[in-house]
Amino acid sequence: MSIFGSGRESRGLRQRAMQRIIRARYILGAAAFLTALVLNSGASWWLSFAILMLLLLGVVALSASIPRIDDTNPALPVSDPAIFRLSGQQLAAQLPDPLIIFDHEGTILYVNPAANGAFGPLARGGTLLLHFRAPEMQTLVQSVMSDAQAGSIDYSERVPVERWYRATVLRLDQGGSDRQYLLSFRDLTEAHRLERMRSDFIANASHELRTPLASLSGFIETLRGPARNDAVARDNFLEIMQKQAERMARLIDDLLSLSRIEMKAHIAVKDQVDLTTVLNHVVDTLRPLATHLDIEIERHIDPGPVMVLGDRDELTQVFQNLLENACKYGQSGKKVVVELKNNGEGIKATVQDFGPGIPEEHIPRLTERFYRVNIETSRAQKGTGLGLAIVKHILTRHRARLVVRSRVGEGSSFTVAFGPQKAKA
Repeated sequence: MSIFGSGRESRGLRQRAMQRIIRARYILGAAAFLTALVLNSGASWWLSFAILMLLLLGVVALSASIPRIDDTNPALPVSDPAIFRLSGQQLAAQLPDPLIIFDHEGTILYVNPAANGAFGPLARGGTLLLHFRAPEMQTLVQSVMSDAQAGSIDYSERVPVERWYRATVLRLDQGGSDRQYLLSFRDLTEAHRLERMRSDFIANASHELRTPLASLSGFIETLRGPARNDAVARDNFLEIMQKQAERMARLIDDLLSLSRIEMKAHIAVKDQVDLTTVLNHVVDTLRPLATHLDIEIERHIDPGPVMVLGDRDELTQVFQNLLENACKYGQSGKKVVVELKNNGEGIKATVQDFGPGIPEEHIPRLTERFYRVNIETSRAQKGTGLGLAIVKHILTRHRARLVVRSRVGEGSSFTVAFGPQKAKA
């Protein structure tokens, strides 16, 4: 029999001994060297023995700090409390996904906090199928309980808010007749939301492009047929066709602009931009439009620089969009105010009109793609429904936010709020 014992115990002892020898190899080498040196110098044998014993005691003291090795997994120290003090229930409680354990009668045995948060209080000892009454969920649970084969379905909860999950049921091997099952939920709400946004975007973009295309196709057919020799009708149709083509061009330009902004969303802005200069430039650029619409633009902008971290072109695009909207949709108020404030807690740039205002129920959706408060008014003003979506994405990249306030009959204000700015290093 080996001096280390037999079986698993023997392997563990050999591993610990070898680890101690490797750890103390330099001290052992020094001990051998000093012992040989003392013996060659003619010193007495007891002095050489004493020196050797002192060195060996140092080896033992040093190697005592090496942790024991678990025989079943040499890579894990058995003394590590982080591994051996965590129970399965503690681990399940930390999972972000809902998890429920139940027995062969459908009685709930364990519910983690995530499941209680998602589906309300689920008491131990309750009946699982009384909490999940959807037919597809009942079929899944009963199917797994009957044939022990794991199964999954997409499951939705609509109260208090709509959420989507991938529900999976599998049997836990207990090694006996007491069968237990695990029901877990993976949250797919965000994936469903993105898929819905993608579908809505494709449908809206297709509709916006199809309308002018259908108009162009109809006019072309008319010009090639009944209006072939009608000069007046031809000039009228060509003017309408040009407007429809311009509308498609604006839509495509906005789509490309939105795509470029989304691609740069993760790239932080680092340049210093003077908002005073940007706002004055935007006002000067859009003054001819305001004059054409009989609107007066008032500036409440201090002459000193107001610096923010940002992209000058993108911030110019933001305020051009806001000021152009104020002029077009608030022209009945005959005045637009552009204001810039820096009160030490943050920088706020506001564009305010005194037009018809926006009903409260529309305000939360203004930055959605293709969303319009009034479709006919928007098209009459050559809007694409993407302007405020572009503004939102640009401001998100700049760590700023858009605050909209409006009252019907009194006008609207759009405020771009920047947080406190850090000094440039």
